[in-house]
Amino acid sequence: MAIDSSLSLPLGHPATEKDAKALQFIEEMTRKADVVQETVLGEILSQNADTEYLQRFGLGGATDRDTFKSRVPVVTYEDLQPEIQRVANGDRSPIFSSHPISEFLTSSGTSAGERKLMPTIHEDLDRRQLLYSLLMPVMNLYVPGLDKGKGLYFLFVKAETKTPGGLLARPVLTSYYKSEHFKTRPYDPYNVYTSPNEAILCADSFQSMYTQMLCGLLMREQVLRVGAVFASGLIRAIRFLQLNWKQLAEDIQTGYLNPKINDPSLRQCMSNILKPNPELSEFITKECEDEKWEGIIIRIWPNTKYLDVIVTGAMAQYIPTLDFYSGGELPLACTMYASSESYFGLNLKPISKPSEVSYTIMPNMAFFEFIPHDAAAAPLTLDSPPRLVDLAGVEEGKEYELVITTYSGLNRYRVGDILRVTGFYNSAPQFKFIRRKNVLLSIDSDKTDEAELQKGIENASILLREFNTSIVDYTSYADTKTIPGHYVIYWELMVKEPYNSPTREVLDQCCLAMEESMNSVYRQGRVADNSIGPLEIRVVKTGTFEELMDYAISRGASINQYKVPRCVSFTPTMELLDSRVMSAHFSPSAPHWTPERRR
Repeated sequence: MAIDSSLSLPLGHPATEKDAKALQFIEEMTRKADVVQETVLGEILSQNADTEYLQRFGLGGATDRDTFKSRVPVVTYEDLQPEIQRVANGDRSPIFSSHPISEFLTSSGTSAGERKLMPTIHEDLDRRQLLYSLLMPVMNLYVPGLDKGKGLYFLFVKAETKTPGGLLARPVLTSYYKSEHFKTRPYDPYNVYTSPNEAILCADSFQSMYTQMLCGLLMREQVLRVGAVFASGLIRAIRFLQLNWKQLAEDIQTGYLNPKINDPSLRQCMSNILKPNPELSEFITKECEDEKWEGIIIRIWPNTKYLDVIVTGAMAQYIPTLDFYSGGELPLACTMYASSESYFGLNLKPISKPSEVSYTIMPNMAFFEFIPHDAAAAPLTLDSPPRLVDLAGVEEGKEYELVITTYSGLNRYRVGDILRVTGFYNSAPQFKFIRRKNVLLSIDSDKTDEAELQKGIENASILLREFNTSIVDYTSYADTKTIPGHYVIYWELMVKEPYNSPTREVLDQCCLAMEESMNSVYRQGRVADNSIGPLEIRVVKTGTFEELMDYAISRGASINQYKVPRCVSFTPTMELLDSRVMSAHFSPSAPHWTPERRR
């Protein structure tokens, strides 16, 4: 029976009948989240009952939660690595999944310096496509008229590698973009991109970026939303415009494509799109030649309604730069939560402020469990079973580490994401992404994680505001060559008023502001134990982090999944950073610390 799209569902009034069906599906899944989870686990265990992995723990065909939890251990990637390597080497027996492992998805995380390989099956593409199909019906509740124009999205693929056994290994987005699900997707007026498939699927990142930007400029008045996967990707695209606008304008002026674009499919495709347009070329030249980049997005693409980028977690530090490029006038939409291991859920209020973004876990995507954060650091073994909570059993306000069981054979796998429950939609919990569970910096007994480092950056950046200066990007490392060792933070700054640049004294105070933000163990090491030296900030040249990204891509990183590492230790990377240092600054005094009272 058709759903009447004139009816308003609890989420809001659907734009079309197709949207109504999608919103109704969200309602059904979230109303009975625990029942759906029980069904999902039963399906996974039935499907994979004869696999070597599950047979090892003697489930005997059981599909109930209690038996599963009592017998199957919680694991990390390192626990599974021997079996994963067997599959990579060509073992086709049903180790993890009864369905054939179709390829490996390469995680942006690493294990022993190597990118992690996540097994996946062909049916996982259907689940990813399903989640994608829910995004625009939700967005249409908040932003009307998106079917009247196009989206300028900077999307990229990375050339695949093959494992010794012949399986493809590639980032999850490359897998999706190269799938028939994406390439032959049915027409949807709400999902029309300025970038042709040929541009997205071009493995040469320069040629892909160039033609995507060129198409975005040619269709500037039709663009209603601008985006990339991560905020860093969109900033990279704007930086590309800054560096290449003259050639882009020339192509538009003459109607001839830059000879550097030599991919045959791209040249053929662009011959049907690129025509001489002197008026547009003159406009682009006028907007770019003075190098006034504030508000450039809304000047070039005046009909843009929002920026579609992930700005949660470590990406939050890009918000000031995005606001600068958009003139502070465009909302930042974070639409979905996903990883290489599994897709998780979506943001039911996508236009909310970045600090208020919460993701609703869709219970049909995988089986979800949660380790309470106070227990997340404890070793998990069969001898000391962990206290895990089901999806429907989490409590508002508490933090948890995410654990997943997937159709492709990851069983009780620790993803490493720390989430905080912010509320519920129907019976499905909503989560704020807090951080990755990892320690970035340590000199002695101190342990500084990504959230603490980000907090220090934010507090230090307050001192830069009166100089109209912001931090474009940063990374760090623990320098143990000095005695005592100390933290080194690399900053790339955006100085909007060169005549009013931050003084050396102010940048020294920024070092102290960061130290004041660190935990008490760090400050004790600085003040009482003298086991940690003064924190150092090294200011690097403009464009350094762009070079860092280019270097990572040249070594095989995916342009889609690339995230600036918040801690570096690879010698060539550090040499690149140090070769770009303009000035170095140290804390002028020790941070505040007093002994903690024991209860």
